[in-house]
Amino acid sequence: MPFALYLLGLAVFAQGTSEFMLSGLVADIAADLDVSIPSAGHLTSAFAVGMIVGAPLMAVLSRRFSRRSALLVFLITFLLVHVVGALTTSFAVLLATRVVGALANAGFLAVALVTATDMVEPNAKGRATSALLGGVTLACVAGVPAGALLGEVWGWRSAFWAVALISLPAVLAIARAVPAGAPDAAGPSALGELRALRRPRLLVTLLLGALVNGATFCTFTYLAPLVTGVTGVGSGWVPVMLALFGIGSFIGVTAGGRVADARPVPLLVCGSLALLAGWTLFAVTAAHPVAAVALVLVQGALSFAVGSTLISQALYAATDAPHLAGGFATAAFNVGAALGPWLGGLAISAGLGYRSPLWLSALLVAAALVIGGVAVGVSRQAPRGGRSLVSGKRPVR
Repeated sequence: MPFALYLLGLAVFAQGTSEFMLSGLVADIAADLDVSIPSAGHLTSAFAVGMIVGAPLMAVLSRRFSRRSALLVFLITFLLVHVVGALTTSFAVLLATRVVGALANAGFLAVALVTATDMVEPNAKGRATSALLGGVTLACVAGVPAGALLGEVWGWRSAFWAVALISLPAVLAIARAVPAGAPDAAGPSALGELRALRRPRLLVTLLLGALVNGATFCTFTYLAPLVTGVTGVGSGWVPVMLALFGIGSFIGVTAGGRVADARPVPLLVCGSLALLAGWTLFAVTAAHPVAAVALVLVQGALSFAVGSTLISQALYAATDAPHLAGGFATAAFNVGAALGPWLGGLAISAGLGYRSPLWLSALLVAAALVIGGVAVGVSRQAPRGGRSLVSGKRPVR
């Protein structure tokens, strides 16, 4: 893999840390800025909405610039809003920085996805995607716990300063290492790319990605109360369990990237079936600490192996939308990241207990398997000369 691709991964690591670190900082922010904890929780919601809306919008706007210029604009904006966030004493300003930061994050990831896959051979999109998304999984392993520790020792503002400092070397490295290229406006028109994005194969892939990612974050968001309230371990185990999930996700995204290009369908089918079995088993055995520890690791690996493969398959399916594909893939996966926690919260609020997100995760993966199976059936019934809904290839008669 080109070295510049790992530099993009460094920036994604900083952005992933920013996205997830607030889970450990909300109480301190609420106390410091004199707002309620639910109000401080809106910082997370604002970031999620910004990611969903921003990914396709920023991808369209960035077509006017070369990819290196677009990456630098997005990353510098992301860095600056964290400096403002670290300095402000106004909750309204902090909330605004989260929205702007999410827009910049979404735009960066959308452009980075297509930039990364253009740096490698046409049949290596899976490995390129996994290398880039490795930054997100490392954020779960190291960035988020480090942010929580900084917040505990030096206050929540120090975590914002840390994200800005991590972003700075990525800015310098991208300016030197990423090829400038030509503005994407010189390629297919935005309208032409939008038409290409209506293809059934791509739409199905994006839907499956949203469902699988929704399942992942439905449980991950409520992992702390699950392990303390159901598994029965002490609160000191929560960082360990979060780190185990992150380690599993890094293993999954790395191993999945090595298989996704050559054998994507077996990986998706077998991985999704294993994911469904794992969420179901976790729901049944959540009260047993040994089982919970093992399944947190396994489910993290399976979730990101399947999820990253679906992202790479979305990019394979959108060759006629070379720039907007990354934006819509980013948006679809953030729809899942917003949908899963919302569904899990509804179930818990309804009195179904902290096991309920596990059952919902299993249902979301089951829905993905059913939709994928229907898509395969439809593709096999495609008329002569039509294209397969799943593989994108013309069926053999």
